[in-house]
This record gives sequence, C-alpha cells and structure tokens, in this order.
Amino acid sequence: MRVASQVIVTEEERRRLLAWSRGRSTQQRLVLRSKIVLRAADGVQNKEIVDELHVRPETVALWRSRFIMHRLQGIERDAPRLGRKPRIPQNLIDEVIDRTLHTKPHGATHWSTRTLAKEMGVSNFTIHRIWKAHRIQPHRERKIKLSKDPEFNEKVRDIVGLYVNPPDKAVVICMDEKNGIQALDRSQTILPLRPGMPASRSYDYKRNGKIDLFAALNILDGTVITELHRRHRHQEFLIFLRSIDERVPQELAIHMVLDNLDTHTHPDVERWLARHPRFILHFTPKGASWINMVESWLSILTKRQIRRNSFRNVNELIKAINEFVATYQKNPRPFIWTVKADEIIRKVARLRELQVTGK
Repeated sequence: MRVASQVIVTEEERRRLLAWSRGRSTQQRLVLRSKIVLRAADGVQNKEIVDELHVRPETVALWRSRFIMHRLQGIERDAPRLGRKPRIPQNLIDEVIDRTLHTKPHGATHWSTRTLAKEMGVSNFTIHRIWKAHRIQPHRERKIKLSKDPEFNEKVRDIVGLYVNPPDKAVVICMDEKNGIQALDRSQTILPLRPGMPASRSYDYKRNGKIDLFAALNILDGTVITELHRRHRHQEFLIFLRSIDERVPQELAIHMVLDNLDTHTHPDVERWLARHPRFILHFTPKGASWINMVESWLSILTKRQIRRNSFRNVNELIKAINEFVATYQKNPRPFIWTVKADEIIRKVARLRELQVTGK
C-alpha cells in the first residue's frame, strides 16, 4: 500500500493556512486547499481527508504534493498552463498584415475586417484577432502637421530646456491668443444629462458675435493672465504685454514662449521690447504650436466651458470665460513637461521619413 508523503509546516505557514481556511472573503478553492494541507500536516491520511472534505482522492494527493514541492506559493496560485496552440498559420498572418499595411480595397480608403476577410476567404473574426494581436487599427486616423521650420531642432531644444530647467530669478510664460471665439446660440434647448442618456444639443446654431482671448500661462505655478479683446492686432498685444509687465514682479526676468504671428514681431512691439529688456521671447517652430503649453490650458477651457454651451450674445460668452478663469485660479496647478527634446526630434524625423518613403 502506498503511503502519502508526510507534510510538515512551520508556525508561520500554519498561521497563514489557518487564516486562509477561515477567511470569509478568501476564494473557495484556496480555502479547500488550505484545509487539505492542514489536515495532512496533522497526520491525517488521504482517504480520511477525502471522506471529511467530500473531495476526490486525486485532489487531495495533488495539493499535498504541491505544498511539499512549492510550499505556500504552490497552493496560493495555479500552476502555469501551456495554453491553446495557435490555429492561424503564420503565412496567413503575414499576408493579412502585408495587405492591410500596403494595399487598399477598391472604392475605399482602408480595409475593414469584413472586406479583407471576404478578399482572403477567411472569417472576419480571424482578421480581427490578427489586427488586435499586432495593434493594427485601419479604422483610426490622427491629424498631423509636421513643421517645415529649418530651425526646428534648435527651437525645440530651446523651449524644452526652459520647461525642464527654468532659469533662476525668472518666470517662464507660455502665451497665445484664442482668436474668434464664437458666441453660438443653439437653435433648440439643450437637453440635460439623464440616466441612460447623455446630454443633447442641436447641431445647428446662430452666430451672435465673437471675442478674442489673450492668455499667458505661468508654467511654474499654473496661474494664468487673461484679457478679452474685440480684435487681435499688435495694439491689443501691446496692451497684454503691459498687463504681464505689471503682474510679474519687477526683479524677475520674463521668458515668453509664443508663436510667429505677425503681430508679435510688429515694429511697435519690437520697440516696446527694446525698452523692456527683461522680456525674452522664444518663438515656437512654425507649424508646431503644440509645443506651447498654454495650448493645453486653452483646450481645457474649450472642453469644459465653451464647446457644450449656448450663448445668446457676446456678453454671455465673456461672462462664461471669466467664470471659468476665476474658478481655475482658485486652485491652479503647475504644467509639467515630461518629453525630452531629443525624443521629439527623433519622432519628427521618423515621421518625415515616412512622408517621403511611405514605409
């Protein structure tokens, strides 16, 4: 007659096994395994454990041996399994990927699972599995515009350097205008959010005027300086520069990140800057406004207060913008740049290569 191997547990192991065997929130399979090991450690034979716990003999033998070999870890977790063998031949996978990436169906811009499945004589679920495994998403598209600025690399390193290592005795301000914010009045009443149904707004509207927003974000503390103007000429820009000059302590230099708009380089602006040398301008590369962090703040304003709202006139729009700014200023948060300049330059160079070669 075969005799089961003796199970010896330490005090710590017994304490853990007892906790598992009595735990109300413990998985039932772990409760059973713990009871089997504890009874085995008390010298009870497998046949008696089978009768006591109402389990199969193979189950008792398995967890007795698993504990002896792997201790607590052996019963806490299931052993790794081989898993199902892949049913899709590798040559089919390669062909699906190649067709998806390098061909187009007749009369369409991209493949769908059904059109490609019909073309290749397989099920659309097979195409879906291959695409999912290789992170291919023909139905998705992102918008992109690559900067053609010949000084792109130098400007990126300059601006990112300001973000990650701001100079001493200075503030870094990201400035931009959000031009032509429209006071759109929806043609029908906006339906509020309800259980089981999102808020609804009509797709058509009436234009009731527009306003221009000037915004300057202090990246160190997240505060913003804003002004609303009817126009965005160099005269309004000069007014905004004077506001920044008044709001920032005089002992601090002002490093300002902004785009290449003509109003920013007007002769009157250049003469004013010459009289105020603490203003140091850092122009973003042409076609790369995304590197200006105030764009993120303006995006938040649009999503939270403007896009889903309705305004009967410009004054209501101005009031809504000012309310958002006042609320934001109560709890501003610093904007932190995390991407290194070299990584940006490398990715842009790769995208430019793709535009040229298409590979």
